Amino acid sequence: MQIVITILHIIFSLSLVVIVLLQSGKQAGLSGSIAGGAETFFGKNKGRTIDAILSKYTIVAAIGFVITSVVLQVVLSSK
Repeated sequence: MQIVITILHIIFSLSLVVIVLLQSGKQAGLSGSIAGGAETFFGKNKGRTIDAILSKYTIVAAIGFVITSVVLQVVLSSK
C-alpha cells in the first residue's frame, strides 16, 4: 500500500512541476505566442485555451499531491 501511494505521490509531484513550467507567465513568452496563434486560428474561446486547460490540470495535480501527502503521513505514522 505504501509503495503504491509513494509512486502516485511522485507522479503527482512531477506532473505538477511540468504543468506549472508549461504555463505562460505575465510576459507570455513562447507558450503565450503558441497560445496566441492557436486563439487566432480557433477563435477566442476562453474555456479551451492552452492556459485554461493547464490551469485545470494544475488544480487536479495539486489536489492529488495534497491527498497523497496526507495519506502517506497517516500510513507512515501508523507503523
